[in-house]
Amino acid sequence: MASRNKQTKQESSYVLADTAAHKQPRLTLVGAGPGDVDLITLKAIKALQQADVVLYDALVNPELLQHAPADAPKLFVGKRAGVHSLKQEEINELIVESALAYGHVVRLKGGDPFVFGRGYEELAHADKFHMPTQVVPGISSAIAVPELQQIPLTIRGVNESFWVITGTTRSGEISADIHLAAQSSASVIILMGMGKLAQITQIFSAAGKADTPVAIIQNGSLPDEKIVFGNVYNIVERVEATGVGAPAIIIVGEVVAYHPSLRYNLDLEKVQELVKA
Repeated sequence: MASRNKQTKQESSYVLADTAAHKQPRLTLVGAGPGDVDLITLKAIKALQQADVVLYDALVNPELLQHAPADAPKLFVGKRAGVHSLKQEEINELIVESALAYGHVVRLKGGDPFVFGRGYEELAHADKFHMPTQVVPGISSAIAVPELQQIPLTIRGVNESFWVITGTTRSGEISADIHLAAQSSASVIILMGMGKLAQITQIFSAAGKADTPVAIIQNGSLPDEKIVFGNVYNIVERVEATGVGAPAIIIVGEVVAYHPSLRYNLDLEKVQELVKA
């Protein structure tokens, strides 16, 4: 216990000593949005303009780095489908090291930093060094990507909620929450689930949802966006036929049928009832 207290005092002294010699170490977690450079907030751009160093992820559009000062180092720390340039613990340490060396660290993360972005872990680590922290929310792909395709996540009279679930848990297994979601009438948005698509469809089929519409959108909001439609029972085949893959989001639910290209299949009387409601 004594050695731990001694270490904490040393860390605090290190921070204070470095602060006197350099700019104040601080961290701003910034959500970069789903990919389109126009889908980032003004506050996020202002944070980038004030950055002394930027640490950015794989799903961040590189064009956004132009908002940071030209002399600010831009360090790639991305992770993509099991291929990691750095482990999360190493990223945490790099944040602190960069703050002590440069000052203001902008940690630029795809989507929103607190939606499956491990943002809180980075915030908590910086807090151990008594470093001022701030969060700038981002537009999450879980909501924005379906919306850009005019797929509403909720429609009065169709569903009453939507779930956002990770397809792969920390252990590498499929999330147990998918079993629960399959039993509901909710729209289900699954992130990082393409590697387990077959298992996901089996779960929904077992819950009596084999005919439920499905949309899978790759590179949502970007010029090379791809989308494939199907039902739970045939979406795996359609994905294989079209070559759609990660990074992609999976949307399972009756709301998928309201995409502009599919609306003609809807019961006209049902649509009229929803409009009048």
